[in-house]
Amino acid sequence: MAHIPINHPARPIYRVLAGLIGLYIVVFGIFGLFETAGDDFFSRSSHWVLGLRTNLAFATVSVVFGLVVLAGAVLPGNFGHLMNLAIGVVFLVVAIVMMTVLQTEANILNFSMSTVVVSMLFGLVLLATGLYDKVGPPELAEKERETRSSSSARTGR
Repeated sequence: MAHIPINHPARPIYRVLAGLIGLYIVVFGIFGLFETAGDDFFSRSSHWVLGLRTNLAFATVSVVFGLVVLAGAVLPGNFGHLMNLAIGVVFLVVAIVMMTVLQTEANILNFSMSTVVVSMLFGLVLLATGLYDKVGPPELAEKERETRSSSSARTGR
């Protein structure tokens, strides 16, 4: 039976990773705003910031979304856990959608293949962060650990 660990010991490390991803996205967005200032919002020009191609629309979305990721890393309790799960899935879905329109006029955010790869990596890390970031009372965490150990003893794992 699948489970999500409660009060996992590596929880602080995962929260730091989510915070670093959010910080990178915010910094990328701010640099992108300066780099693409004066261009059309959905410009397809060749502006590169921190190794990723961008335009004014993508830079703006990055600042907003980066702040949301940072909020998910900083907020206490299970709200951050749920945000990281949702944001990880959003990153993965957006990466797949943008990869399908990469060489077409529908590439309104001016993605490149490197942007798709970074989006996939961020999505996977944020999804893992969400899976190991759940908090609960110590009694519930102990019960979950006992259930997991008894289930693994029965299956021989």
